[in-house]
Amino acid sequence: MRRELGHALPVDLLDALALPVSDDGIIVGVDTKRRPAVLGVHHPLPYEIVLIGGVWTAQVLALRAVGTGVRVAVETGRPHLWTRLVRAANSGGELMTLHEVGRVPPMGPTLASPVLVVRDCGIRPPRGRVASTPWQTVLTLLPYLSPVAPRLLERSAAAGVQRVSPEEAERITPILGLPPQQAAALPVLSEDATLWCTRRSRQLVRLVPTDSETGLLGEPRRLDPGGAE
Repeated sequence: MRRELGHALPVDLLDALALPVSDDGIIVGVDTKRRPAVLGVHHPLPYEIVLIGGVWTAQVLALRAVGTGVRVAVETGRPHLWTRLVRAANSGGELMTLHEVGRVPPMGPTLASPVLVVRDCGIRPPRGRVASTPWQTVLTLLPYLSPVAPRLLERSAAAGVQRVSPEEAERITPILGLPPQQAAALPVLSEDATLWCTRRSRQLVRLVPTDSETGLLGEPRRLDPGGAE
């Protein structure tokens, strides 16, 4: 496995963690055999996702969602981090929109026009009118395990966890029902690695960007620009 910034996970441990995530949706990474892991974002029932990680990963997922025909609404207090991506995503039409925190309008999701709302609202996302509904999935980005994270994780249908501290890994373990082996892996994940968990499966993958994604967003990084993990 490629080593980046001194953080790596042994290949044998990666294999032990590999489990299927979903069979349709957006590609969230590849396993050690370069098989794609796919997370569904089109659901006829309300569906919530939590990502404890960096904005880079959330941006790649948002861009890939647009590529599958999903409209993406980004609710953020850091518009300067998203403006370039939104402009690039809208080169062929208004497929991604940027909104202030608490200002996401009704999106009118349908089977033919599903929506992904990305909430990049800091460590304590406010309760607002944005909610998951049929054909509207909500992805909440948390830079680290904040006080509201347990509540959000417990109600989420899927959760992604990138590199966290040993203390955070210990707190996440009972919430996600992780065995000790998986909990021990979290503090040493590489920049591009995410452990994705649903109610039935877990899979550790590397999110390998395309050339165009790297050109737009840069290399994979866990640490947000100007912020801390």
